[in-house]
Order: sequence, then structure tokens, then C-alpha cells
Amino acid sequence: MLTKFVSFRGFIKKKKNKSLQKYLKHIISSEDEVIISLSKEYKYSYTKKFLKKFKKFKFIRIFGMGGSSLGAHGIYDFLKYKIKNDFFFISNLRNIKFPSKKKYLNLIISKSGNTLETIVNSNIYINKNEKNIFITENKRSILKDIGLKLKNEIIDHNNYIGGRYSVLSEVGMLPAELMGLNVKKFKQLNNLIKNKSFFDSVISNVQNILELIRFKKTNSVILNYDETADNFLKWYQQLVAESLGKKGNGVFPIISTMPKDNHSLMQLYLEGQKNNFYTFFYSQEKLDAKINSKIIPEDVKFLKKKKLSNILFSQIIATQNVFKKKNIPFRTFFIKNKSEEALGELFSFFVIETILLAKALKINPYNQPSVELIKKETKKILIRS
Repeated sequence: MLTKFVSFRGFIKKKKNKSLQKYLKHIISSEDEVIISLSKEYKYSYTKKFLKKFKKFKFIRIFGMGGSSLGAHGIYDFLKYKIKNDFFFISNLRNIKFPSKKKYLNLIISKSGNTLETIVNSNIYINKNEKNIFITENKRSILKDIGLKLKNEIIDHNNYIGGRYSVLSEVGMLPAELMGLNVKKFKQLNNLIKNKSFFDSVISNVQNILELIRFKKTNSVILNYDETADNFLKWYQQLVAESLGKKGNGVFPIISTMPKDNHSLMQLYLEGQKNNFYTFFYSQEKLDAKINSKIIPEDVKFLKKKKLSNILFSQIIATQNVFKKKNIPFRTFFIKNKSEEALGELFSFFVIETILLAKALKINPYNQPSVELIKKETKKILIRS
């Protein structure tokens, strides 16, 4: 994938797999709601007129677990330089102290409407005097009942789109609208399907990952050199883990914070068990802080006049050079322009790559049957206690 927003370099080039080509064409041309959500043709269950009355809020809280909040959180952190209002994400069970005397708009998001942690958090932190929007499926559920009881706004969650695939549907785009971002620019699929390098990149990646799995390399380590991308990569982590981790299959996605992990995990990456493959992820950022040349010792005079961005980029290239010498498999995503378009391309790429991997492994990319086991067991324990 190579556009003016994202530069991509894959593992190694291979002769194209015709079966994967056929699968990919079928996925792109299907009437699958997940794929449609990546395109400009997707119809939201809310209107711009509806949202207009909520754009005055400076403080917005999002309640949700996993895919109900990770996509929006990833968007917020990655594009925060463009966003004027403050968002808070309540996505775990913990005590939180919010700034007092603030007027909050609350978004409570759960596809099923029965997510335990979201029910608990919203019960503790929201009240009927605040403006609350519930995003949940159009069916009877606990959260829908609460929303109706409080006479709050309720937006229908597309019941054909699971949480981890919902970032470019109402779940991610309604928050993005409230962030003041251009939602249309996230919808890049229409452009990407005209781009031959996009198809080639997806097929090449899936082909290589399938071969790496065959050779027992099942840990996918993401070397992240951009802290603003951390929650975006957590979205990707959930997408891969829940979509592929079935019937003895799966890839274990691990996020590694760089260059910090050069001093903790890199020894293992270079000389430990050879069951990993790697993704370098970094952005073109203006890290303008500069070395104070007046006090730099002669032993490290090569640092004189260097900016943080020079040093970071040197470390990325150095790590890649060492990986090449040691024949460690890796691919690279370089974000040339931190924008809605860049994130839209990445969301589309990873969703399609994951679905194609699932099809090739003959598993359903959309369900997560074993997760329900813990939910049922938790309920049993709470009832008994």
C-alpha cells in the first residue's frame, strides 16, 4: 500500500496466490455490512441535524469495552492535534475522579446492550441531569431499558457489525463528528480498491503471514515508535486476537513501545525463540527538541545539532538493518500524514487483511464464542455472592 498518506513495505515479495486474489475480490464486492461501512455508501442511523445540538459540549465521556471504544480512542489520540474538546474513555473497571463542575455529554456504547462493565460504569458515573446518548442494537437490552427510563437519546447500533469491526460505523464516526473531524475523509475504501498496490499489499501480507504461521511463527510483535498510535494499535490487537483466535488458530498480537523496549525486550527479539514476526509502525512527526551542543561531550559529538526526530529515525533504520542481517521477518507502516485519510486507509487495510486471513484459515472472522464463557461464569459468581 503506497499513497500520499501511508507508505508500506511488506515482508518479502512472492508470486501472487490466485486463491487469495479470488477471496479478496469476493470480499470487496460482497454486500457484507462490515465492508460497506468502510465505504462512502454506508448509511448512518443518526443525522448531522441530530448531532448539531451536542457539538457545544467541551467535555465528552465515552463508556464502552473493547471495540465499542478502542476505535474512537485510537482516532482521538492519533488526531488530538486537530481536536479542541476533551474526551475521556471509561473502558475498564476502576475508580475515576473526573474534573468537578463540568458539563459532560456521555456516550454509552454496547452492541448487545448487556455488557457488564459498561452497565456498571455508566451506572456509577452518569446521572439523569446530564445529556446521555446510548448506542446499542435496536432490541430489548439492559442499556436500552436504562436509556428509555432516563428518557435519553438512543442511536441504533448496526446489528450486522460486531464491535471490533464497527470503527467506521456509528460507533466510531459519531464520536469523530463530535471531535470536529471530517468523517467523509475516513472512508477511503472507494479510493483504495482502485489502487493496484493496495490489493497487492493485502494479498502479499496474507500470503506471508500464512507461511509464517506454517513455520510456527505466530507472535505478531508491533514495534510502535509513535505513542499517539498506542490505542489505534490496541484496536488492531483486539481485531486480530478475537477474529483469528479460534479452533487452535490465531496470531498473538503484542504491542512493543519503542525505542524504550530496546532496553528491555530487544535482546529476546534478536536472540530468543524464533516464533515472532514484526511490524514497524512510525509516523512523520515534528520532534523539534534539539541536543544542546554547548554541553555535549566530545565522545558523543555525533549528536551535535541533532533533533529528537533525527535520533528516533536513526534507531528505526538501525533496528531494521539488524533485523535484515539476522533474517528476522518484518514489515513497515510509515504514516506520512497524520490525518483522517491515513487512519481510514489503515482501518480498511487491517479489517480486510484480517477477514482474508480468516477465510484462508477457514474460520469465521466475526464471532467470539469462548468470550461468552467468562461472562456467564462471572454472572453465576455474582448471583451466588
